[in-house]
Amino acid sequence: MARVGLTTERLTRAGAELADEVGFDQVTVSALARRFDVKVASLYSHVKNSQDLKTRIALLALEELADLAADALAGRAGKDALVAFANVYRNYAREHPGRYTAARLRLDPETAAASAAVRHSQMTRAILRGYDLAEPDQTHAVRLLGSVFHGYVSLELAGGFSHSAPDSQESWSRALDALDALLRHWPAP
Repeated sequence: MARVGLTTERLTRAGAELADEVGFDQVTVSALARRFDVKVASLYSHVKNSQDLKTRIALLALEELADLAADALAGRAGKDALVAFANVYRNYAREHPGRYTAARLRLDPETAAASAAVRHSQMTRAILRGYDLAEPDQTHAVRLLGSVFHGYVSLELAGGFSHSAPDSQESWSRALDALDALLRHWPAP
């Protein structure tokens, strides 16, 4: 084991790279062992099983996304913050499709509460403070933004917008304009 320098972190990062190459669903301890040219059993001192590996990849992806979003949001407010935040998700999904999928892995409540997913929610709520939304509308808006970002990105990655005009970048910009307008004029209950 020492000859290849295996660590839990190295395996997690290699698993994330593998997810980007072949898809998150294809990541297993066996696939990772083949990547390092070692026996599967040698990885079990670092990860419990494939589910543990996938959870670690999900946590890495959430952390990477949160760090990128925090950098993008620094000094921004209102529509500028909304657009920067949305673009982080879209760009990350394009650059790291397997990790992006991993970030959507259902985590147990304790793991989720200790993950960077909490930072994502806090950043989204910070953006919404610029739109002066109170609860429960703020929670509704968080869910709406997540749904629109994820839905658009998922359809775009699947090629759903590549066969017709206008260009998907134009539609993305218009969708963000529409979200900004909606958030500024949130409907009363």
